[in-house]
Amino acid sequence: MPASDVRAAVRERVAGRILAVLDDDPTGSQSVHDVQIVTTFDEAEYAAALAEPTAALFVLTNTRGLSETAAVDVNRQVAEQLLRVGERTGREVDFVSRSDSTLRGHVLPELRALDETRRTVLGRGFDAFLLAPAFFEAGRTTVGDVHRVRIGDADVPAGETEYARDRTFGYASSDLKAFLEEKSDGAIRAADVVSLSLEDIRDGGPERVGVILSALRGGVHVVVNAEREEDYDIVALGVAIAREAGVAIVARCGPSFVRALAGLEPQEPLGPEEIWPHGRRTGHGLIAVGSHVSGTSLQVARLRERTGIAELELEVGRVLASDAERDAHVAELGARAVAALAGSDVLVYTSRELVAGADGRSSLDIARRVSDALTEVARLAVAARPAWVVAKGGITSHEVAARSCGIRRAEVVGQLGRGIISLFRPLAAREEAIGMPYVVFAGNVGGPDSLADVVELLDAPAG
Repeated sequence: MPASDVRAAVRERVAGRILAVLDDDPTGSQSVHDVQIVTTFDEAEYAAALAEPTAALFVLTNTRGLSETAAVDVNRQVAEQLLRVGERTGREVDFVSRSDSTLRGHVLPELRALDETRRTVLGRGFDAFLLAPAFFEAGRTTVGDVHRVRIGDADVPAGETEYARDRTFGYASSDLKAFLEEKSDGAIRAADVVSLSLEDIRDGGPERVGVILSALRGGVHVVVNAEREEDYDIVALGVAIAREAGVAIVARCGPSFVRALAGLEPQEPLGPEEIWPHGRRTGHGLIAVGSHVSGTSLQVARLRERTGIAELELEVGRVLASDAERDAHVAELGARAVAALAGSDVLVYTSRELVAGADGRSSLDIARRVSDALTEVARLAVAARPAWVVAKGGITSHEVAARSCGIRRAEVVGQLGRGIISLFRPLAAREEAIGMPYVVFAGNVGGPDSLADVVELLDAPAG
C-alpha cells in the first residue's frame, strides 16, 4: 500500500478522536504542521484549539525542566483536564507522551501518571505502552531494538553519546528493552518487553502490527523499531486497528511518531512566503539561546561569523551570585536589548561554561534559575516588538514562549529546514507577539550553520 494511502487510512480511522500530545518541552512539533499548541493548563484554551480543524492538540508541559514529583503532578492535571474535555465533547482521547529522541526525560513516571489518571477517570488503564523515540529528520533510528543517533556520518548507539551522560536523565543502555529495565530499576524485565520488529512492520504490514497490539492487555511495554517514515506510518495504522479492537494504547515517543499517529503528510520546509503570508513584519529579530550542548555552541559561533548581530551575554556567575546582582544584570541586559533591536538583530545567550550542581536535583535548580533570568531578559526585549523570535533549547523555548511572549495558544505552521525546527504563529498571547513568527529550535539538532540559516531566512523579504 502506498504511504499516502496508509496515511489517508489513519486519518479516516482517527477522525473524531482527540490526539492529545503532552510535550515535555516545546520541540515535539518538529515533524507536524497545521496543529494547535497550548502552553497553559486551561480547559478553555483546549476547547478553543479543538474548535479549529487541528490534527492534534499539543499541550506544552515543560516537564523535562521539572522534578519527577512535579512532572507527575502536571501530567495528572493535564490528563484529567483533557479527559473531561473528551467526555464533554463525546470524543475519545488518545494520549501521546512526547519527549526527547535521545531518551532524556521522566520516561516511566510520566507514563505511570497518565495510566493512573485514566484508571481513575475512566476506570481502566492502558493495555500497551509504546516506546518509539526515532526521529528520522535528526538521524535517530531504532533497529534491532537498539536506538541510534547519527553523529557525523556514523550511527552511534544512544548509550554512547553525550546525551546518555546527562546529569539529570543519564542512562547506559542503547537497547530499548534494557533501557526500560534500567530506568525501572528492574521492575520491567527486558525479557517481558514486546518488540515490533522491522520484519513485523514491513513484511506483515499494518494488519500484522494490529494483530500483535490487539493481543496485549494489562500494561505491556512495547519497543517500536523504525528507520524511515513509512515504518511509523504502518505502525500508526496498526495502532488505529488495535484501538478499534478495544486496546487502550499510549505512546512515549520522539517527534516523528506524532506525525504518523495523526496521519499527516510530510510537508516541505517553509519559505518566506509561508513565513510572511501578509508581508514581512517590520523591525529586527531576537534570538535567545539557553542550550549548552556542543552543537549549540558551534551554531552560535557560526552565527557570529555570518551575520552582523548585536550580542548580549547573560553571565551565569552573576545570575547565581545573589538576587540583587541577578536583578541588576537582567535589567541592564533587557534595556540593552531594547536599544539594540532598533538597529539590528539581537542575540541573547547564556555564558557557554556549564555550571552544574552536585547532583541531578541541584543541577536542575541551577538550570531553572538561569532559565528564569534569560526569560526575563527576553520578556523585556519583546516589549520592543521584534519582527520575530528564535528560542534555542528545550526549556528556553517553552519559557520564552509562555512567559516572555505570553503565548497561551498558537498554530504550528510548519518547519524551517527539513523537520527539525518548528515555526509557531501565536494566536492568544501578549499583544506585541500575536502573529509574530516564533521559532522553536531544539538544542540538540541541526548542523553548524542551521542557526545562521534560520536567521537569514527570517530576515529575507517575503516574495
